[in-house]
Amino acid sequence: MKETLLVIDVQNEYFTGKLPVTHPTGSLDNILKAMDWAHDGRVPVIVIRHTNTAPEAVTFRKGTPGWELHDEIKHRHADVIIEKNLPGSFTGTSLENWLQEHSISTITIAGYMTQICCDTTARQAFHRNYAVNFLADATGTLPLSNHAGSISAADLHRAILVTQQQRFARVMTTDEWIMEF
Repeated sequence: MKETLLVIDVQNEYFTGKLPVTHPTGSLDNILKAMDWAHDGRVPVIVIRHTNTAPEAVTFRKGTPGWELHDEIKHRHADVIIEKNLPGSFTGTSLENWLQEHSISTITIAGYMTQICCDTTARQAFHRNYAVNFLADATGTLPLSNHAGSISAADLHRAILVTQQQRFARVMTTDEWIMEF
């Protein structure tokens, strides 16, 4: 089994922009812990960066401060940085080619947001026959309210983790993932 760590959308928009991640606390610390551990020669690290290409985009617009990777991510090793324009990291990107070229069979997911890009990428990977690990404490979200209703960040995060574990991924903590090696 050859594995990679996907670090999805750890961009300033989630820290200083319009979409502040609030749950779980410490998610960034766990993302960095996973990256540092992976970089010590254990597994390759793929950093994914979201770009909103809509002309009226107010978030993740290329070249804006919110679009930039978080400074802590910029200062860490990445084997490759892949830009995406949709929630799934496979859609319209070079991700699958890179995984195949490096004989990857297992993907471990960390990053933001739990219910959108992390969830979509995990499902895409599962549909492509990759084994998927989903790091519960190294993914994160925020409370949502829209026409369909409202949900707290904690409840939304938990709902996605339960759904992922049911069919698509093994949900684990960063420490559990590290201990497997």
